[in-house]
Amino acid sequence: MIKKLVLVFIAVFAIQSYAQEGSASPYSFYGIGSLKFKGTVENQSMGGIGVYMDSIHVNLKNPASYGGDNLALYNNEGRPVKFSVGGSHSRTTLKSNTSSDKVSSSTFDYITLSIPMGKLGIGVGLIPYTSVGYKLETLNAAGALSDRFRGEGGVNRTYLSAGYKINDNFSVGVDARYNFGKIKNSTIEFLYNNDGALTQYQSRENNISDLSGLSFNLGLSYKKMITDKLELMSSLTYSPKSNLNSRNERYFNTIVIDASGRELIVNTLNANLEARGLQETELTLPSTWSLGAGVGQPRKWFVGAEYTAQKTSDFSNALYASTNTKFEDATTFSLGGFFIPNYNSFSYLSRVVYRAGVRFEKTGLNINNQSIKEFGISFGVGIPVGSLRAFSNANFGVEIGNRGTTNSNLIQENFVNFNLSLSLNDRWFQKQKYD
Repeated sequence: MIKKLVLVFIAVFAIQSYAQEGSASPYSFYGIGSLKFKGTVENQSMGGIGVYMDSIHVNLKNPASYGGDNLALYNNEGRPVKFSVGGSHSRTTLKSNTSSDKVSSSTFDYITLSIPMGKLGIGVGLIPYTSVGYKLETLNAAGALSDRFRGEGGVNRTYLSAGYKINDNFSVGVDARYNFGKIKNSTIEFLYNNDGALTQYQSRENNISDLSGLSFNLGLSYKKMITDKLELMSSLTYSPKSNLNSRNERYFNTIVIDASGRELIVNTLNANLEARGLQETELTLPSTWSLGAGVGQPRKWFVGAEYTAQKTSDFSNALYASTNTKFEDATTFSLGGFFIPNYNSFSYLSRVVYRAGVRFEKTGLNINNQSIKEFGISFGVGIPVGSLRAFSNANFGVEIGNRGTTNSNLIQENFVNFNLSLSLNDRWFQKQKYD
């Protein structure tokens, strides 16, 4: 039954991911797109905190989580192999000073496998890291259509992680990541005759960037029982600055837009980016660090907070220059936790995990002298799947929040994100005691 659920889950979200963009945000135009990955569904349901770690859920925010035993299962017989897959659906209302519109998107978020090897643990997986997906139009002084902007694509990330348990309190880990993807942007400029009528031919600019590069993430975790029932957990992660190589193309089309809205190409002119030194460029992935701490009763409840800072002001992209846009340092503060009535009960409802959290984010994007900020409040549940000994679960989460502002002719996004994941646990290397 579990295998069937996994296959259905992957198929549904793979189809939706190809059918729709992973983002419908106008702010995904800037940089390398909107940050898509903000942790597993379990992380997101607790405001995005990654400080909490156990041995039945994958923690993709801190590679130190792969090392050592955080929760003994199967009568202290060892940690399970963990497989997790997640996806999301977002509904967003775009609001300006003069109008509003509604958009939606569905996407596959991550697939990961974690394998324990005593004090060492390794993990592999695939994550859509950023997403570009927008359709915007501007009007001229006469109220007629002036420009149409469209974009799609993003950056994906495949990784190999390793974590090691140094002693009962400390674990360390490292992620080695390969980032890759393609971003396409197009702009149509609409031309009018002196009498205000649309001309037969319009002009379209197309930009395509193929991105690739390596990056790393280092992690440290610390845990200690401070009373007979209370446990302290803390975490520290650091991602050094790295570069993405970008191979760029730019070409111009003369087009005709027919009655059904199709864009028919009349002719094409390739821009000579090599002569301008823009055929191959480098984009900076800024350094990032996070610090988190929390306290709780093992297998019962936990409350934690996390602060993340990113040197986004280091980012630049020579291919896209905008006088009204700049990047500033980004910060995120998250607060969240969970509660389990009785994790070892034979009662189904007693084993349900209840999660909640809140986050405040300064995205690092500044447009028209307005810092683009984001706020979200989240709720979620973890529902047991399979036998009591397996500790597998399906996780559901909802986040309600907003991004941006209507000041300075900008757009505010009011969103509702629905998240779903399967976290499956099994032991692959157990020697059978009985035939």
